[in-house]
This record gives sequence, structure tokens and C-alpha cells, in this order.
Amino acid sequence: MFALLLLEMVFLFCPYWGDLHEHDHENDEDLGTMCYKCKKYHLGLCYDVMSSCTLKHSQSCAAENFYILTRKGQSMYHYSRLSCMTNCEDINFLSFEKRTELICCKHSNYCNLPMGL
Repeated sequence: MFALLLLEMVFLFCPYWGDLHEHDHENDEDLGTMCYKCKKYHLGLCYDVMSSCTLKHSQSCAAENFYILTRKGQSMYHYSRLSCMTNCEDINFLSFEKRTELICCKHSNYCNLPMGL
């Protein structure tokens, strides 16, 4: 009986008990976002093992799109690499034979799936 009374007093005087843990991670807004992870993704299929990764501090979901340059200078899509990447920034790399496009996101779960590729 005394234990029940004590338990009721704890809940009465600590109504926000469950909220304490939620505020611990308020500054880590990107934690918990899920991303696709695949070494070789092409036209909707993963030619490796499709898995997922959870973003850690300073990470974003990343899609690295690899293109082959034709003799006429046009880009022809080859494949993508999907991952969680630290300090990711959207950028294009261009060399004589290939182009690599890096696209970063963390606005929603699994946002790194290439659209139209």
C-alpha cells in the first residue's frame, strides 16, 4: 500500500518524466534519419546488398552518381553509390573520361535514392 502511494506521488510531482529523454537529443536533429546503402545501384536495382545506415552527427545521406563522358562530351549514366557520408556537400567532379555528381540530403528517411536513374 505504501509503495503504491509512493509511486502515485512520483507521477504526481514528476509529470514530465518521459519528456526528459526527448530533450537530450534535441540538438542532434539529424540523428535517427535512415539512408539507403549500396555500393552499386543502377536503374532501380542494387547489384550488391541493399542495406541502410543511420545518420550520425555531421552526416548526410549521399548519392554519388557516376557518368561516363562520350567522345561528343555528353554524360552517360553508369551507376550510383548510396551511403551515409560525413561533411557531405553537393558537388560535381569532372575528369577527361568521367563525371561524378555528389548529392546530399537529410530532410527525410531514405532521401538518397536517385530519381529517374
